[in-house]
Amino acid sequence: MATTRNRPSENSAAQVSRRAALLSLAAMAATPTLLAAQTYEIWSVGDAHDALQTDLIRMIDIRSQGEWTKTGVAEKAWPISLHDARFSERLFAARTLADGRPIALICATGGRSGSVMRSLRQANYSGFIDVSEGMLGSARGPGWIASGLPILEIDAALSDLPSQLV
Repeated sequence: MATTRNRPSENSAAQVSRRAALLSLAAMAATPTLLAAQTYEIWSVGDAHDALQTDLIRMIDIRSQGEWTKTGVAEKAWPISLHDARFSERLFAARTLADGRPIALICATGGRSGSVMRSLRQANYSGFIDVSEGMLGSARGPGWIASGLPILEIDAALSDLPSQLV
C-alpha cells in the first residue's frame, strides 16, 4: 500500500518563490544601496548620475585639461587627469575622501577608464567603477553629454575640487 505525504502543492511553492523574487527585485530597484554600488564594475552614465545625486559614489573625470575645457566636466565629478604626473597619488587620495563609497571613473569613450580599471583589478584594488559610455559615448551607450546629464564648466569643476586633491 502506497502512502501519500502531505506536502504543499508545487504550484503554491512556485507562486511563493516568484512573489519573493519579485519583491526582492522591486526593493533593489526602489532603494539602491552601497552594497549594489560595490558589486558592479561597469555602469551606465544614468546609473552613475543617479548614484552621484544620492551620494552613493564619487566620480573622477580622468580626461585631459583640454578635453575638460572643450566639453565641460560631469556635475559632481572631480577632474583629475590621467595625464597628471601625480595621478595615482590623487586617485588614492580621492578614494580616502570617498569614505568607503566606490569611485567611478569616466573618460571620453571608455578606453582610458577601462585601462585604469584593468590595472586596478590586476593590483587587487576594489571599490572602483567604470562608466564606460564616457562623456562622448561608446558602444555601451550615448555618453554623459548626449544623455543630457548636467555639466559644469572647467573653472567651476576645479573650484569644487577638494583641496586634498589639488
